[in-house]
Amino acid sequence: MVINLKSEVANLKLSPVRVAVDTGGTFTDCVWVEEGELRTLKVFSTPGDPSVAIEQAVRKAVGERDFILLHGTTVGTNALLERKGARVALITTAGFEDAIEIGRQARPKLYDFFADRPEPLAAAGMRFGVRERIAADGSVVEALTDEEIERVIDLVDRSGAEAVAVSLLFSFANPEHEKRLEEAFRNRDRNVWATVPPAASPSCESFFTTFSYRLLPEFREYERMSTVVMNAYLQPLMGRYLGGLQGRMGASAKARGREVLRCAQDDKAREVRSGRIFVMQSSGGISALQTVLREPVRTVLSGPAGGVVGARAMARTSGFEKAISFDMGGTSTDVALIEGTLRTTNEGEIIGLPVRVPMLDIHTLGAGGGSIARFDAAGALRVGPQSAGAEPGPICYGKGMQPTVTDANLLLGRLRADCFLGGEFVLDLERTRRITREWLKQQGSRWRLEEFAEGILRVVNASMEKAIRAVSVERGHDPREFTLVAFGGAGALHAGELAQALQIPRVLVPQSAGALSAYGILVSDVVKEFSRTVMLRAEMASEGRVRAAAAAIKELALSSFADEGYATHRVKVIASLDLRYRGQGFELNVRFARGAMRSAVAEFHREHKRRYGYADEGREVEVVNVRVRATLETRLPTMRGRRPAAAGAIKMIDAYFRGKTLRTKLIERESMAVGQCVKGPAVITEYSATTVVPVGASAELDGAGGIVVSC
Repeated sequence: MVINLKSEVANLKLSPVRVAVDTGGTFTDCVWVEEGELRTLKVFSTPGDPSVAIEQAVRKAVGERDFILLHGTTVGTNALLERKGARVALITTAGFEDAIEIGRQARPKLYDFFADRPEPLAAAGMRFGVRERIAADGSVVEALTDEEIERVIDLVDRSGAEAVAVSLLFSFANPEHEKRLEEAFRNRDRNVWATVPPAASPSCESFFTTFSYRLLPEFREYERMSTVVMNAYLQPLMGRYLGGLQGRMGASAKARGREVLRCAQDDKAREVRSGRIFVMQSSGGISALQTVLREPVRTVLSGPAGGVVGARAMARTSGFEKAISFDMGGTSTDVALIEGTLRTTNEGEIIGLPVRVPMLDIHTLGAGGGSIARFDAAGALRVGPQSAGAEPGPICYGKGMQPTVTDANLLLGRLRADCFLGGEFVLDLERTRRITREWLKQQGSRWRLEEFAEGILRVVNASMEKAIRAVSVERGHDPREFTLVAFGGAGALHAGELAQALQIPRVLVPQSAGALSAYGILVSDVVKEFSRTVMLRAEMASEGRVRAAAAAIKELALSSFADEGYATHRVKVIASLDLRYRGQGFELNVRFARGAMRSAVAEFHREHKRRYGYADEGREVEVVNVRVRATLETRLPTMRGRRPAAAGAIKMIDAYFRGKTLRTKLIERESMAVGQCVKGPAVITEYSATTVVPVGASAELDGAGGIVVSC
């Protein structure tokens, strides 16, 4: 069966179905709205080629109908973690070739003289200096000659590079030299604009290029260089993956892959509409395919970002503005603080390397349902960060041989063997008991099965409790003022006990909790973000210059939307400033509402006091960067509310809590009536997740369809 993709929506009798897909370590989640109802589908991920599972999910979901695919991907993240990206050549100002390896003076372990630092993504033999120099004020100290351009391009040619990163000193102040290098690359016979290999090709015959003045025109040379190199490192891989996905979604991999990649690198090209694939960005918004192919570094937290967006939407629907999102999947757990608006940061770090594109402020740890339990050399029980993933998976999936968090929940009766994925997949309880017992004997442990399983949950809960404290208590927020929004396949299994430990008053388990990241991608807006370093004093005399810089960036953002065929009158633009006290080495971002410098400075003082405990209103304030976030709001189909239902039947089962077996209520979420109260201990099952109501807590279904667990 081949999915029929039309070139223009106007030619269709029916509007295309918006389908959101989130690829996880164990499951690939698919959500869409049909006949006013949110539909959910989970299939096992295919780590070798994630697009295989995506194709399976989409075909099951929409069949022959036309669709728009919104995709959250971990391809870029995994490539960085496994260091399986492209061979990158770095071109920088002569004498600064090793700046990317020297990095900053700060060390993660101050007193460890033997600590290993992460290797740069551009190896020593792939870093080339070009004789030129721009001063900090943008003036030309040493001009870049044609001979020097030819020399460095020839070196890159002979290096075997698949991608090129160009980051010249102070190019954010004057990009003239980078623009000349860009034109030289563009005019060569072997360049990505003229010859792009087929999407199915195992390697690139030509290199991709990333220029810092386009991607990140900001100061701090090391961080800018690292981000540009990371982008180039991911370009060929993401090009092949997304080109192949485009092919699987109905187009020829050979022809469509060439077209998509060529258009992605052409600044004047309009959106390739025949595939209509959008990708989730780390900043909490989706972006058109060609933008992602040009700037894949913006997707390194693609999946987790969807979860935060979904948690915010569901929390608001249930009437909660202040929330902590708790996304526990098969491989990792992601937590984030939500206080009205989504919090973004420009100081992210991946595999120990800085990345300075906007991303949601998410704290990630290696703890999930597939996290493997083990005993360390001292005999202490450890859980994760290693995960069983989708292959071989937990023991209860039928292939795994090492106990995991999912196996522990099954052994304790909190996860029901015949209620997993609506009964479509039956967990093997007997196999789990047998193999776990054998494993404990091999380890020389005398723990009883239930004690061991509860020990696994205590260890993993301690790690997740620490992560929640990191985004709340450690940043001056009282978790008792927030609602814990639990989602992901395993989130609702653990959230109740975590809330009790942290004195969080309630847990919200939204509908389709196991696929909420995909739902977040479905409801995300199209977002584009731009920035520029200005380095001006924050005073009335500079207000006009800051306004002019914001207006120029706004025009760039609107032009980018127009190039992709969007109506710019629907685009909402928000400007902000990075401010700091003069002499500081860090900044705080505040709104630049209506271009008023005075109100921005006042907001900076307030935020500085909240974050660091003091403010010095008599001290000079400096404007470092001007930022613009342009948003095109998504128009979603109307969804029906939950249909009234009578209170469903409650069964009684045995489950293990606090060191003993207790009689526990078992109820299906679909059979719960609005306002029905279920006191713990209880287990509430549904297709994509299981909610555990611990001892001393109670659960109630609200009018929005969310389960509110009062702790």
